[in-house]
Amino acid sequence: MTIANIAARRIRGVLGSAAMLLTLALAGCAAPQASNSTTELPFDQAALETTDALMAQTRGMAGFVSKRSLVLDPMIDAGSGQQTVATQALQRRVADRMTAQHAAVQILPFDKGNLAQATYLLTGTLARKPTVARGPLQIRLALTDLRSGKVVAQASGLARDEGIDNTPLAYDQDSPVLAQDKVIEGYVKTTATAPDQRADAYYLERLAAAPGINDATAQYNAGNYQGALAQYQTAAALPAGEQLRVLSGIYLSSAKLDRAAEAEQAFAKIISYGLENQQLSVKFLFNPGSTVFWSDAKVSGPYEMWLRQIASLSTRAKVCMDIVGHTSHTGTAAVNDALSLQRANFIRQRLSTEAAVLGERTKASGKGFRENIIGTGTDDAADALDRRVEFKILRCGT
Repeated sequence: MTIANIAARRIRGVLGSAAMLLTLALAGCAAPQASNSTTELPFDQAALETTDALMAQTRGMAGFVSKRSLVLDPMIDAGSGQQTVATQALQRRVADRMTAQHAAVQILPFDKGNLAQATYLLTGTLARKPTVARGPLQIRLALTDLRSGKVVAQASGLARDEGIDNTPLAYDQDSPVLAQDKVIEGYVKTTATAPDQRADAYYLERLAAAPGINDATAQYNAGNYQGALAQYQTAAALPAGEQLRVLSGIYLSSAKLDRAAEAEQAFAKIISYGLENQQLSVKFLFNPGSTVFWSDAKVSGPYEMWLRQIASLSTRAKVCMDIVGHTSHTGTAAVNDALSLQRANFIRQRLSTEAAVLGERTKASGKGFRENIIGTGTDDAADALDRRVEFKILRCGT
């Protein structure tokens, strides 16, 4: 073998070793893979194992060992945007598991100061397939680096729907509308985002207002309506404060304080916001199997005002609407299809009474229980959103 051949072989060996080292280095730096368990487990076990799967992705992550302070934006139901007894239970179990099993983790209270100094943001959702009666709930958790705006770890698991309480907390039970806007949608998208991908920009850009909104909602749930109103009004004054949660909070707190004029003004802003964003779902509740509004005046008492404001503002905006009725998942599909259409027509007639022009600008349709959000079929506070009426904004002439 010539000297040239020996030299060439040695060069190839060196290059091969270098390539192997580079491959190993890149593998060590690669983004962790999301964990997605498809095994149905009891709720508590699913929450713990999903938490462990999330934290396993942070092992060896550059900088994570010394930068584990994080804040937790309260967990929600992915379909409705609501905080429920179940989402609170999930939140407690995840937080307890993190701090018990991962000593370096420090979960800071979710306030303005801690949001500014924390390195990571934890989000979480519960989601079900509403078309499957008592089907499993999917738990999703995500960690987002607040500096880079990227998700660094994401995990999901399945929990059996056994003894899970899906009842919304007081604010969400009382809210007149489905609390779904781009902020809530962004939260849900972020929690489902794969590692090394950017979290939802719309959600992150408005995160600064979230601690104040969370505090206001906690005060409302505790019955401190004066404090809640002050906090919601403070949040509303922020650049990031134009959110459906804030508008609904001002309406609800004002109503609880018997400030009828302020409550009506606040409700008008909710309707204007929905018309502008072409997304408006109002919780007109009916007695089971009928087109009669819910008998409890504490629930249905404001409906006359709601109808008046919807009629006035939609007329002023010169919009056309498809009024869509929905029912909960009880009874046959045929019965519920008919009932949902009857309810939509009832609302349409009431609006036309308030403003005759809406008779020409609206149409009614019924979806039965085919577009349930909750899907439990319990006909109580837990699935109230399934008995909603939606106003879908259309171009006139379509």
